[in-house]
Amino acid sequence: MPRESAPTLSRARLATALAFLLFGTALGTWTARIPAIKHNLGLTDGRLSLALLAFAAGAITGQLLSGRLVDRLGSATVLVPAALLEGAGLVLPSLAAGLVLLCLALYVFGTIHGLLNVSMNANAVEVQQAYGRPIITSFHAVYSVGGFLGAALGGLAAHAGLSARTTFVLVGLGVAALALWSTLWIRRTPPVPRGSEQHGRVPGVFLLGVLAFCCLVGEGAAADWSSVYLRDNLLSSAGFAAAAYAAFAISMMAGRLVGDRLATDWGATTLVRLSALLAAAGLGLALLIARPWAGVVGFGLLGLGLACIAPQVFSAAANRDSAQAGRAIATVASMGYAGFVVGPVVIGAAAQFAGLRAALVVPVVLTAFVAVAAPALRTRIGTLTA
Repeated sequence: MPRESAPTLSRARLATALAFLLFGTALGTWTARIPAIKHNLGLTDGRLSLALLAFAAGAITGQLLSGRLVDRLGSATVLVPAALLEGAGLVLPSLAAGLVLLCLALYVFGTIHGLLNVSMNANAVEVQQAYGRPIITSFHAVYSVGGFLGAALGGLAAHAGLSARTTFVLVGLGVAALALWSTLWIRRTPPVPRGSEQHGRVPGVFLLGVLAFCCLVGEGAAADWSSVYLRDNLLSSAGFAAAAYAAFAISMMAGRLVGDRLATDWGATTLVRLSALLAAAGLGLALLIARPWAGVVGFGLLGLGLACIAPQVFSAAANRDSAQAGRAIATVASMGYAGFVVGPVVIGAAAQFAGLRAALVVPVVLTAFVAVAAPALRTRIGTLTA
């Protein structure tokens, strides 16, 4: 039984969930108002891509930096300031007067975002360990809710004619309020002394990072190419084409809502194996059928299959060595984010030569590989991670 009282653990769980909520809300709002930033600064698609790469570079920088800080100082010590700065980071891009300043602002925002990403996942693992049962997927479900909330707020603000700056300030204040609430009850666990478990080595983390990379390639493919595939290749209407990504996102959130129960019943390895098989089979069959309705169903199954993989991979990485849990999560998160950024680019390049339908086989193959490599989630002594 956990040493903490049930109310204490519940408050700690809520605090971590609030961090995931504000993380998703900030990112969803930013994504929804990218067109406004592009229009205000008169950017071409190519120049906007440079700015978005600056955000990606900042995110990877923040993730790698956060890993070392979490191991040295503890997850809460990194999470609290990062959460408090997330709202301010969201506002920064709206203050930029040109491309260079926008890139700088997005790099800073991305760095804050990366710091928060790793520290909140490390804290989620600590709360899960205190509970003694799988709960990490529920945090990722809250992140998905935050993404929907942020996108909705950004869309409503655009519909109301509010500027991007006003939108970011208002949402940023809300994000700051959530951060303050979170800091009241966040679980504070002292860092594990170095060398206390595996003498500074974290075995198997690179392979877990490869699994995260493969998983996030699928997420990036769905985000960037699902609607394009239905509209241009399957000749659906624009409205029906948009349903492909909606099905993916809704299915992913639904899968995360039940993921902890499935992890408890099946174990992490079995859950990841079956999830990856569902994702690969769903999208693969959709590509074979090549009908608009099949595309929507296929991307929905892809989202349902991918829903529980990343949380279990993060949990497995942290469990390799609690003295270096931060760096392990940072490695996995960075490799996963690289998949999200690089994957759609590779698919686009492949589509130039073989067509988009053939290029979308890439995430099918990668998710099938995740199914085969699912035993990587086992601990060194052969037990299953939660």
